[in-house]
Amino acid sequence: MVKIFVITYSTFGHINKVAESIVKGLKKANVDVGRYQIAETLSDEILTKMHAAPKPDIPVLNPKDLPEADGYLFGFPTRYGTTPAQVKTFFDATGGLWTKQALAGKPAGFFFSTASQHGGQEVTVFTSLPILAHHGMIFVPFGYGHANLFDNSEVIGGSPWGAGTVANGDGSRQPTEKELDIAEAQGEQFGNVAKKLAA
Repeated sequence: MVKIFVITYSTFGHINKVAESIVKGLKKANVDVGRYQIAETLSDEILTKMHAAPKPDIPVLNPKDLPEADGYLFGFPTRYGTTPAQVKTFFDATGGLWTKQALAGKPAGFFFSTASQHGGQEVTVFTSLPILAHHGMIFVPFGYGHANLFDNSEVIGGSPWGAGTVANGDGSRQPTEKELDIAEAQGEQFGNVAKKLAA
């Protein structure tokens, strides 16, 4: 069975909530799912001052274990239109895999969280694409795979680049049902694409 890793870094918990729907969609596509988080680099003292959410009870992924999966969905908040330092640190540790091209030909996608509607959801994915290119991985965008992406009646995170949520600068806004529906659809679509690539 095709195995997909859902790998997240989340400061306030929004990304982990979106990941639950991503996983739900992947399971609808009948793929095996491994759920992991990226190691924290900030001290407990700093996280406490930030009022960060407790880390979920899921395993921290060692970058060397990435080849065990057939595909990957990465979820993280934006930091000024790019990945958080924790995610960058994770990918910086994949040099050994890069030299062997151990991830080449494997599909990958993204989902994300921003503080505001125009906080960089699309550019965060765009600035992450060089990582995939250097590893020879295949970027799988979501496209307009759910009707909620056409809904302009309210603020809705997500785009053709992937599912997303808008958290507010203080983290007070939680993922909405419409955003979670988009995430579930992305998970299912990605699982089906990964199965085709693995066939």
